[in-house]
Amino acid sequence: MSYQDSLRPWVIYQLLPNCQRLTVDRFRHRSEADNYLRVLKRLQPHAEYTIVFEMEVSLS
Repeated sequence: MSYQDSLRPWVIYQLLPNCQRLTVDRFRHRSEADNYLRVLKRLQPHAEYTIVFEMEVSLS
């Protein structure tokens, strides 16, 4: 995960067949991701999306 991605831990994924996913966008705040997801669902009502909090874990 890049430094820029670590600054935006909230991710919207579009769920695809065969357990695949497509990264739609990344956000700094959950509320931003929720609002964007509402717009996506209006534009593509049959697509399936999920919001995930991604954080890089350092084992050292």
